[in-house]
Amino acid sequence: MNPQLNGQPDFSNQVAEQAVHWLIEMQDGPLNPRQQQAWQQWHDAHSEHQRAWAHIQRVNQRLRGLSSPLAHAALNAPQSSSRRQALKLLLILGAGSAAAWGLREHNPLPPLLADYRSPLGQRRKLQLSDGSQLQLNTRSAVDVRFDGQQRLIHLLEGEIMLSAAKDPRPLRVQSAQGMVRPDAARLNLRQFKEHTQLAVFSGAVEVLPASYSTAPPRVVAGQQLNFSSNSWQAPRALDAGSGAWSEGMLVAAHMRLADFLDELGRYRRGQLNCDAQVADLLISGSYPLEDSERILDLLEISLPVRVRRFTRYWVTVQARA
Repeated sequence: MNPQLNGQPDFSNQVAEQAVHWLIEMQDGPLNPRQQQAWQQWHDAHSEHQRAWAHIQRVNQRLRGLSSPLAHAALNAPQSSSRRQALKLLLILGAGSAAAWGLREHNPLPPLLADYRSPLGQRRKLQLSDGSQLQLNTRSAVDVRFDGQQRLIHLLEGEIMLSAAKDPRPLRVQSAQGMVRPDAARLNLRQFKEHTQLAVFSGAVEVLPASYSTAPPRVVAGQQLNFSSNSWQAPRALDAGSGAWSEGMLVAAHMRLADFLDELGRYRRGQLNCDAQVADLLISGSYPLEDSERILDLLEISLPVRVRRFTRYWVTVQARA
């Protein structure tokens, strides 16, 4: 089946944005040889990339045939950051699958239209009407629905840290796989594609997977667990550095380099790759998230690796020659 016919293209939101980035780069002028090589490597790295590239090119052709003033301005305005942002938004919305790119189960709107959002690489702090403190990690989105009977926070994308205020109304935090009910707790909730990760720093939290048939687990301070829509893992001790992002830090304790780079990649644009030869090297330390380039430089000092930058948006960490 053509993935566009049912409104659900078979490539991720991240890959879609990468395809949009490369298309905009090409429209800004011919790629230099290094950029052309980087684009080719990205394109050939996975069939998902190839599907996204073909899809976004079709979308771009359709947009050029539109009479919309916004489309005309975005496609033909002088090169500028505002033009690039407008074109990027048009490409995403014009794909005929805008909701699918950010859609989570039972959520009718994409994160683009969420009540609160945080851009890639940035964090956002909020105080909710009940006094609860909410912090959004990089590229996160939530809807907040408080009324006279209940308080509901819907995590659409990304990761949040919540310090729940006491209130007679019950508080629920919903993810794609289910719901958690904090009891005057401080918690971290992260949305993955197939599961949700909960970490509890104070108080206690009840976990209710979307399709559960037994008594739900209860997670207390100092514990974390992963749950899917119909199962959960046993609570375990908090990982080292869990929630450190809320203080602007990335903490690693004997972490595989490949996993470390996956985490770092959440806070920067483009593709951050790890060569298989160095993927299992172990790294420990605390790193400020505000300067990912500095972190990459430190890797070359602390590990036998070389950071190869094809462009700002295509970086590979490989074995040092």
